[in-house]
Amino acid sequence: MRRWLPATWRTRTARSHCVTQPSAPTPYSRTTQSLPPCCWSTASTLPLPEVDEQSYELQISGVGIKETTLTLDDIKKFPKYTLTACIQCAGNRRGEMSTVKPVKGLDWGSAAIGNAQWSGARLYDVLTSLGLKEDDPKVKHIKFKGMDTDVINVPYGASIPVEKGMNPRGDVLLAYEMNGEPLTIDHGFPLRVIVPGTVGARNVKWLSSIKVSGCESPAHWQQYDYKGFSPSVDWDTVDWSSAPAIQELPVISAICDPVNGASVKPNQGKVKLRGYAFSGGGHQVVRVDVTADKGHTWHTATLEQESARPPRHWGWTLWTVDVPVSPKASRVEFWVKAVDNSYNTQPETINNIWNLRGILNNAYHRIKVNITK
Repeated sequence: MRRWLPATWRTRTARSHCVTQPSAPTPYSRTTQSLPPCCWSTASTLPLPEVDEQSYELQISGVGIKETTLTLDDIKKFPKYTLTACIQCAGNRRGEMSTVKPVKGLDWGSAAIGNAQWSGARLYDVLTSLGLKEDDPKVKHIKFKGMDTDVINVPYGASIPVEKGMNPRGDVLLAYEMNGEPLTIDHGFPLRVIVPGTVGARNVKWLSSIKVSGCESPAHWQQYDYKGFSPSVDWDTVDWSSAPAIQELPVISAICDPVNGASVKPNQGKVKLRGYAFSGGGHQVVRVDVTADKGHTWHTATLEQESARPPRHWGWTLWTVDVPVSPKASRVEFWVKAVDNSYNTQPETINNIWNLRGILNNAYHRIKVNITK
């Protein structure tokens, strides 16, 4: 069966607070679910670093571990693992949240997400080779730093719980390949962390160091960003210490084709819709429902996803559905929602999940299209 990828995939690049929108994207489809690097939205909080592969070194230190420095060739000596994983920015679909109340952050549509095959060494293998024990009670977090730095030379940093990083089934990779090719600079060359099922902010690019620790990363992006709050919390009342850093992502879906505002001609009274769905933490998307009458009737989509053993469904799910529309309709609003294998589903509206950073928007995705005869 020929697999489908979004026909109008928006590529947006964010570098050092500068956003550019490339020319109109071209249709794209292929027989796998892997999105090529050129079709990804790439968001870099800090400017891209200058990287020399020949002099590259990864520093590893911390509690219960032999401090060491590894080259890229050293990393490549470990068994090579390949997995398919979806990476999503916490601000995916932020633009919809800003229609409720203003938020701070890039005005993302539904394309701050991508799916690819990643290859590299398992973090578990590297750390156990240096003496780390899975059950060391002093170890709580694994910290990562990137080579990218801010204006005062502070590097990007993040951390994940040791329960994820030291779980051999957590599939955390020190990745050096994307879709069978060396990483590009935009995607973290020469080495990055892939933390499947976890928010993009923890998938640190241009990896420079790993530290095993009893405490979470103190980095700004771990402590003062990428956290969710009540809709009633504003910038005057926010207490960053009161909320946990985002790790796993909630279930989400989006309609990619047709796009909002498009004109479509029904085929035998039906409109074909296609899109993606994803759930964090390795949860499998088991159903996608679409409605054309504001929830009175729902139509279940056909799903395309890679097979995986639960709870290791790290990739996205592509879906397709033909939805009947009234022959009298001139304009139709479609809604989509997804359900995962824990029966988590999406909230109907944004209002009750709005937050000041415009993140974790997993409300029903909605588009309006014009019906042509």
